[in-house]
Amino acid sequence: MDSIYVNIHQELIEACSRGDRDAQFKIYKLYYKAMYNTSLRIVNNSAEAEDIMQECFLDAFRRIGSYSGEGSFGSWLKRIVVNRSLDYLRKYKETVPLEMQTLDLPDDNDSGYHEMIHCQVAEVCKAISELPDDYRIILSLFLLEGYDHEEISQILNITNQLSRTRYSRARQKLISVLKEKDRLHSCCNN
Repeated sequence: MDSIYVNIHQELIEACSRGDRDAQFKIYKLYYKAMYNTSLRIVNNSAEAEDIMQECFLDAFRRIGSYSGEGSFGSWLKRIVVNRSLDYLRKYKETVPLEMQTLDLPDDNDSGYHEMIHCQVAEVCKAISELPDDYRIILSLFLLEGYDHEEISQILNITNQLSRTRYSRARQKLISVLKEKDRLHSCCNN
């Protein structure tokens, strides 16, 4: 049996492939907010995220014929947004690789991680947005976008082990940021 995904918006997708502007607008309305948020979490700049999202939709409508039906349309579109957002960062921002940075990391059994689970999502998202690009990207892809380490390693073109290492470091840095700003305490006591 074929593993083609039956998309709930299949009729709209087919109409988009025929160049139907109304169908394109409907698809845009269905997905724009999620795609904007995905880009924003990666580039950490609302104007750039908006531009990237617009370019991604234009690109997706031009390439809609390449959507094979394997997986959901939203996943296919999100992959375009993630890749374009990462391309933006690579092009416009110079970063020091995490492997060259030194960090004083708390132990993995640190009780702060367990406390953080109870924090309000808004506080955690705000703290993530303040992190360096490499940390923000790995946390966004794993925690907020739901990618696993194998998928992240493919997206970022790194090894699975490096994905796990970066995630661990980013998670510890997030805990540190939350503790520094007393967010961990305040959001856990609400």
